[in-house]
Amino acid sequence: MTEAVLRHPENTEPNRFTQAQLDWLPWLEPLPEAELTGRHRQALVDPARAKSPYFMLLARDPDILEARTRTDKDIFYNPQAGLPRAERELAAAATSRFNGCIYCASVHARFASTYSKRGEDVQRLLDGGTAVDLGERWNAIVAASVALAVTPIAFGQAHVARLKAVGLDDAAIADVIQAAAFFNWANRLMLSLGEPAARDEA
Repeated sequence: MTEAVLRHPENTEPNRFTQAQLDWLPWLEPLPEAELTGRHRQALVDPARAKSPYFMLLARDPDILEARTRTDKDIFYNPQAGLPRAERELAAAATSRFNGCIYCASVHARFASTYSKRGEDVQRLLDGGTAVDLGERWNAIVAASVALAVTPIAFGQAHVARLKAVGLDDAAIADVIQAAAFFNWANRLMLSLGEPAARDEA
């Protein structure tokens, strides 16, 4: 049985979008690392995730966690065709910025900056929101991602045509859709299970 914390009164949540590394505090008790079984470890996929409160909370349902993690890895780490990694991360960062998930936006904005070498543009997205001008290719990716976040039926042929006009083929468009859709779901999960916290550098 998990214990509900609800909020962490000692935590002052970050109130600005940032590329800095943040912590995340769960409102339910994560699975203690000492209670991990072989099935739990298989579901974590990456052993280092046993140190993450988020993944250890999700480990309470290992079947769902494994499906979630393998989906995530295939969307963002699969190098076979499709969208460059930087723009998959851009779609996730834009979706997270639109949905107000400061933690997810920080993670994927850092990745977008790392892989694109366009850190200033990524920061403008965080500071100014999803309507900022990032150049037509990135604008098209952000607009498609936001449409999916508003409601899936808001995404349509006009978004597909705009993505094709900036050079995306069908596999790349599928990556935009999958990255945005996955984080439209993941943001809601993270926002409903805990809160971001500034990292204690000490």
